[in-house]
Amino acid sequence: MAAAPILSWEGLGLQQGSGWLFRDLDLHIAPRDRLALIGRNGAGKTTLLKLIGGEIEADKGKRSIQPGTRVVMLEQDPFFTGFDTLLDFTLSGLDAPPRHEVEAIAGQLGIDLSRDANSASGGERRRAALCRALASEPDLLLLDEPTNHLDLAAIDWLEDWLNRYKGAFVVISHDRTFLTRLTRATLWLDRGSLRRKEVGFGGYEAWMEQIYAEEARAADKLDAKLKLEAHWLERGVTARRKRNQGRLEKLWEMRAQRAAMLTPQGAAKLAIATDDAKSKAVIVADKVTKKFGDRTIIKDFSLRITRGDRIGLVGANGAGKTTLLKLLTGELAPDSGTVTLAKTLQGVMIDQQRSLMAPEKRIRDVLAEGGDWIDVRGVRKHVQGYLKDFLFDPGLVEARVGTLSGGERSRLLLAREFARKSNLLVLDEPTNDLDLETLDLLQEVIADYDGTVLIVSHDRDFLDRTVTITLGLDGSGKVDVVAGGYADWEKQRQLRRAAAPAKSDRTAAEAAAPPPPPPKKAKLSYKDQRDYDLLPGRIEELLAQIARDEAALSDANLYTRDPAKFAALSKSIEAARAEKDAAEERWLELAELVEG
Repeated sequence: MAAAPILSWEGLGLQQGSGWLFRDLDLHIAPRDRLALIGRNGAGKTTLLKLIGGEIEADKGKRSIQPGTRVVMLEQDPFFTGFDTLLDFTLSGLDAPPRHEVEAIAGQLGIDLSRDANSASGGERRRAALCRALASEPDLLLLDEPTNHLDLAAIDWLEDWLNRYKGAFVVISHDRTFLTRLTRATLWLDRGSLRRKEVGFGGYEAWMEQIYAEEARAADKLDAKLKLEAHWLERGVTARRKRNQGRLEKLWEMRAQRAAMLTPQGAAKLAIATDDAKSKAVIVADKVTKKFGDRTIIKDFSLRITRGDRIGLVGANGAGKTTLLKLLTGELAPDSGTVTLAKTLQGVMIDQQRSLMAPEKRIRDVLAEGGDWIDVRGVRKHVQGYLKDFLFDPGLVEARVGTLSGGERSRLLLAREFARKSNLLVLDEPTNDLDLETLDLLQEVIADYDGTVLIVSHDRDFLDRTVTITLGLDGSGKVDVVAGGYADWEKQRQLRRAAAPAKSDRTAAEAAAPPPPPPKKAKLSYKDQRDYDLLPGRIEELLAQIARDEAALSDANLYTRDPAKFAALSKSIEAARAEKDAAEERWLELAELVEG
């Protein structure tokens, strides 16, 4: 028997301007629900989250909550004005959490809460907000883009905390990996209606395409306007997935080519220039080292970046990603070594400064300086047609920037910057505030871009879908150069960690005189020994299964021909990946025991 809901909304409605943002929504949240809240920018996701939390009043409907239920919301942009330190923020209000709980979580997240609140970075503020929310011991946790401004280590920590969390949560996030690992059901806010499916985010896209396909078939019986809208929906979703499958295949080919150009040490071979303009180097780093004081940020780094490369930079905050980016673009000079830039290099930087677009400006002013036409990398386009390319209603051309949601402003910034003529794109956390459909669009634009792309991001799935080379920084000065995306870099790190204890033992044994007796291996239980022996084979089986299912899923006509098989394959891949990740983690733990 299903548990009684701890919070419900019946007939929920909210007006926006002269119309309804949504109306007659029913929502029930059970004690252990793990819900992904999905929807396009501007659909009202954050507003719905605030209605669930009781932070704003609805125009219609009834909210019911079990007595004693504690609801806590992590806002996307918490309000820090008026607080001297981050600790003051975390302990403010009548419902402030216990100080010792806040400080315990702060220690795990690596945040100094004595930092001045006004000068704290976005990442520090996000960690402080997490400390306050998680230490409050909520029964229902509402998370609005919780991974924004967090580095990979903090995201991993948050995933682990939420996996152990005993309450319910509703999360809005653009991070596909985060959503896939944590959620068990999906709420889809779409055109004023709310649908629920008892499947985690891993099955959301197949469900979404199924809904749109059903609407398209139903619209055949309606008037031409509805037919056109349904056709646009179907084209904008299913056609985009088909195109992206082809782009992913091309990406895998590019990764294979770059893997062949990398030495075992990870530095690109420098003597590979050809007469083919597409393979000529645009940036060449040779034995580059950079220090700040006594700390070495980058050490002996070499890489040849050619036209068409998509380079992803990953690592913890403070590991040196920004420094390396500035070295590669010529903004910062190395202490030793050289960085050579092609004379024809013309770069465009797309950073997180969405605030630079004045709220009073019209969209037409931002894109076309008030005119009707815009030059898109040398090609003249009508501004309304270009808006459609970036998923805007062409009728919004006269709208003010200030009326757009945060995600829509981010999309407008991308539209403006991608129009500029360039052969180098530098993207600093481009996925923040974007909805999933816009992320798919951004993936398309990057794939079709003729030049070279440098991407700094903590979005693991986005990197896996876009980059050909990953530069991984661990803060020691060493830069891992890996052909592939985030998953390929993480796999290399796991293998290195597994091998490290054995190498350390050998080094210690060789240095000792006289040599001590060899250390005894930890005695494993029967179950542990069996897992240690059998898991490598099981991991290989799962990898083969994932490869087979992904090959079958790459058939562009599969969903139209057999939607049930498409859904089954998607679910199988999700389950196999989860089992593989768990198996790898288990085996690594056992390997450390054996080698220790």
